[in-house]
Amino acid sequence: MSRIKDLALQNVPVILLVVVFLAFAAVDPRFLSGDTITLILRQSAYVGILAVGMTLVLMTAGIDLSVGSLLYLTAVVVGQIVHTIAMPIFVVPLLAVLIGALFGAFNGFAVSVLKIIPFIVTLAMLTAFRGLGYGVSDSREVNYPDAITALGAQSVLGIPLPIVVFALVVLLAHVTVTRTPFGRQLLATGEDKQAAARAGVKVGRIQFTVYVISGALVGLASFVAVIQQFSGTVTPAAGKGIEFDAIAAAVLGGTSLFGGRGSVFPGTVVGTLLIQLVNTGLGFVRVDLYLTQMVQAGIILLAVLIDSIRTGRLEKLRRTVITSGRQEADADPDPARTPAPGAGEPVR
Repeated sequence: MSRIKDLALQNVPVILLVVVFLAFAAVDPRFLSGDTITLILRQSAYVGILAVGMTLVLMTAGIDLSVGSLLYLTAVVVGQIVHTIAMPIFVVPLLAVLIGALFGAFNGFAVSVLKIIPFIVTLAMLTAFRGLGYGVSDSREVNYPDAITALGAQSVLGIPLPIVVFALVVLLAHVTVTRTPFGRQLLATGEDKQAAARAGVKVGRIQFTVYVISGALVGLASFVAVIQQFSGTVTPAAGKGIEFDAIAAAVLGGTSLFGGRGSVFPGTVVGTLLIQLVNTGLGFVRVDLYLTQMVQAGIILLAVLIDSIRTGRLEKLRRTVITSGRQEADADPDPARTPAPGAGEPVR
């Protein structure tokens, strides 16, 4: 029974995703159509990219509350540059990534070098980045050329471009976390910074790097949002509150708010799809906008609750395993490990 509970707890996001999908499908059969599923995937793309970056930050026991404001600022700055300087279309997303990474480096410097608490740093930048965006745009809309916004309708092998970009980001991040020394150092930093440092991990470098990566992914997400969600028009309200969706998606997917644990795939992907599934489903059943916001708040609370329960269960399981190991060591039932009489004495 305990194993079943642990298995269910570890797979709560997948279970919730299936239950919510079936519930909305029962209310409205149109929910089962391929067009609806494609719509959910397309609308999940830019939030999912943000959530991947947030996942890496959370793994180090950090947090980035500035991603929504940085998304707006990056979209505004790139839009202004595009209207000023003629450039090939493929350069635009690269420029967005570069600008996002530069602002992310500021967060990383404040956290890793100045040793300021990540919550405080990114909370301050949440306001500062948006204020800077207002200043650059004069609080007006910024419009992108049609040639750029047309990319939102493009596809690769029949798959919409935003979904392809999201999939590539997930693939690269998943391989990085699970198959590279950087990924192991990332989790070690979040688990115990002091122990990681004693083991030779450059904790400050890891912290700085994840905020740069998060900023770069915000830049990419801003480009995807412009061609997909914003339809080429960046308003002063763009990106407001999206940081909470990114956090909720990561935590619902199994990433701990306390660091040291998490997964990009399937974890963050499932969490992102779950949030978008709820938003789309509520739109299908024509739920009041204000109620939708309350449901979104409930999702965030649920994510925190699940993370708390999961963390408590894993800690309890860890203590049980340690205790059992000590008891076995004390009993030492293996005769092969029991020294024979006279063992250890010098051979005569």
